[in-house]
Amino acid sequence: MDLAFCVVQTTVDDEARAHQMAAALVTQKLAACVQVTEVVSHYVWKGAAAREKEYLLAAKARRGDFDAVAAAIRALHSYELPEIIATPVVAGDPSYLDWLRRETER
Repeated sequence: MDLAFCVVQTTVDDEARAHQMAAALVTQKLAACVQVTEVVSHYVWKGAAAREKEYLLAAKARRGDFDAVAAAIRALHSYELPEIIATPVVAGDPSYLDWLRRETER
């Protein structure tokens, strides 16, 4: 089991910002790949229920780079409290994980 990697996710309310953030993470080699998907989020914020269109970013990264990925996301984010969470990769195709490792070497 290779626990060296994770998927870091965040949501933003602007498509252009989502693609800017994805490009920054890949260019800085903090993520090998970032997927951007349009979603509808239901949540409670400051006591009020909300439903908004957002863009979900799923960044494939090294677990050891989480703090740097989170800092890069915060630097480009417009939300007062952005979602920045990581899910560990508990298994993966060895060839894909080798690619991920190579693309995030700095």
